[in-house]
Amino acid sequence: VITGFVATTANGVPTTLKRSGSDYSATVFAKLTGSGRVTMWKNTDGVYTADPRRVPEAFPIASLKYDEAMELAYFGAQVLHPSAMIPCIDDSIPVYVRNIFNPAFEGTVIQGRCQSLKESNTLGRIRNWRSKGGEIPIKGITSVDKIALVTLEGASVIGGASAAERFMGAMADAAINVLIITQASSESSITVAVPENEGEAALAALKNAFELELSRSTINSVSVLPEMSIVAIVGEGMAMKSGVSATFMSSMSRANVNIRLIAQGSSERQVAVVVDAKDTSRALRAAHMAFTLSETTASVAILGSTGYLGSALVRQLDSQKERLAENLGVDMRVNIAATSKKMLVAENMNGINLSSLSDDIRGDAAKDFDLDAITNEMEADVNPLRVIIDCTNSEDVAGYYEQWLSAGINIISPGRKGASGPLDMYQRCIELQKENSVYWQYESSVGAALPIITTLKDLADTGDNILALRGSVSGALAYVFSEFSEEMPFSEALGRAVEKGYTENDLREDLSGLDTARKVVVLARQIGLDVDVKDVEVESLLPEGLADKVYEGVEGKTALDAALIEDVKAIDEAMLKRYQEAKANDANLRYKFTIDRESGKCSVSLQAVSKKDPLFRLKKNENLVEFVTTRYEESPMIIKGAAAGPELAATGIFADLLRVTRAFSSLQS
Repeated sequence: VITGFVATTANGVPTTLKRSGSDYSATVFAKLTGSGRVTMWKNTDGVYTADPRRVPEAFPIASLKYDEAMELAYFGAQVLHPSAMIPCIDDSIPVYVRNIFNPAFEGTVIQGRCQSLKESNTLGRIRNWRSKGGEIPIKGITSVDKIALVTLEGASVIGGASAAERFMGAMADAAINVLIITQASSESSITVAVPENEGEAALAALKNAFELELSRSTINSVSVLPEMSIVAIVGEGMAMKSGVSATFMSSMSRANVNIRLIAQGSSERQVAVVVDAKDTSRALRAAHMAFTLSETTASVAILGSTGYLGSALVRQLDSQKERLAENLGVDMRVNIAATSKKMLVAENMNGINLSSLSDDIRGDAAKDFDLDAITNEMEADVNPLRVIIDCTNSEDVAGYYEQWLSAGINIISPGRKGASGPLDMYQRCIELQKENSVYWQYESSVGAALPIITTLKDLADTGDNILALRGSVSGALAYVFSEFSEEMPFSEALGRAVEKGYTENDLREDLSGLDTARKVVVLARQIGLDVDVKDVEVESLLPEGLADKVYEGVEGKTALDAALIEDVKAIDEAMLKRYQEAKANDANLRYKFTIDRESGKCSVSLQAVSKKDPLFRLKKNENLVEFVTTRYEESPMIIKGAAAGPELAATGIFADLLRVTRAFSSLQS
């Protein structure tokens, strides 16, 4: 038994070996005594792929080379002392890191040397890291907190070599611990990463060393930037492998993490970046996901989570959670759920129990609904893939889209208040989407799960010219006009559509044509028409005076629907007459829209369609869109299918969520 952690300096002064110094003591004595192995008993199951406090998906590494372990320790892996491996290298003494509270677990073994740079260049050939059957090139991801960047800008007048020599001399004279150095040759600008508590001392040393040049303005400036962190990936498998740095940098971009400095060692065993301290955890998680060291985690907020649409989505997400993890490697984690009055926020953003959501959101853990609070939670979320699903169809919520996109948060909006909202807001959102490399998905806003917008984009991207769009995109009215007959009055058919959940929350939006007009605006904007809802010519089916009628004393959707249906009976006779006229001409009534690209005209109206019109055979709750394009002019492309009801709409939202998740995963590689 020998005391560890304590030592003496070269001058005989007692000192300590700092953090994990006992590890260093153990390896020193192992070398002196010719030991066959060293076992370091810790409170973790070995050396982890990342700090599990910041990356919950991190796991123990089975084996490391000495060089890899030293790199990880240098860049902040707290389970090891940076110098602990050195005494074991010459005698090839294996080092085992094991858990004293879990002695049955094998832990991590550290032994052997990595190839030298010369050996890698001589024996290896360059290949993409993804081409080796899934072999992961890195062993771990680590970070160093409390870093400052010290920069000298514009030293071209002095000359690069002289500036670098004097810069590093000033750091050495002031006993500054330089962790990373980078130099821009074009302007002879130099930046170093130093411990934050040495940042001001480093700045003072530079000002002193370049005092004359600063007074003559031959150097632009010297500055210090505190509150930074180093994030590094480490692994022998990185050597002679292309695409590793690209994957790392792409993961930072997708997580909306700004890189302040980049450095790669000549051995190719590590690549390090410096990021803002507040982004460290998100950066670690993003890199961990990018190299498939963990599942792709989507941190999701659902607004309107207990309505018809939100409830259907929650059920689908809950039922498919295990399948997504097993088959797609995706963890769909709902961390925020909200109604119009209450909201739930998961503790530590580790997910809400979806099976009990409807009860929990009425319980003591729920807070008052607050869009600003939701925004703050999502902005502070360290998960790199963040998605807000807006099931509310609320203008107030749509007003936050710009802020969310600016913060790198993806949006899925089945409602149409955003995609068909004011044109200037829509255009700003489209620009913000591009600027921040995030996604705003609203495929489900038009045809539920039907791929209408996706098809439009595909046609345009492949160079086809959209000439016109025609069809019917109101599942509620498609059902009404399929049921409506001489035996079933129009108002009764409408009541059945309400019972099935096919109509909007306020069914006047269906009857007035407003819901269809919004969908038309969404489609028209996809083909380059700058239109607003007011630009669409709409035939309303509402009885006169019903649009603005206030139903005093009527509370709740069910009661309001019943009152509206009662008032709609006033047009039953007029609608029956139109029905009979259509049948007399061997036609069917359909609520049809038309978008003409050349004229820019958009219209929605009730029409009697003949057997030659694809809408003639439109079935209950179906949508149909006819694409007339340069390539499909003689025989237009048609997309048709069921599109009414919360389950189908939720399926479309789910598909949008998977598109965002796949895009995030693919763009990291």
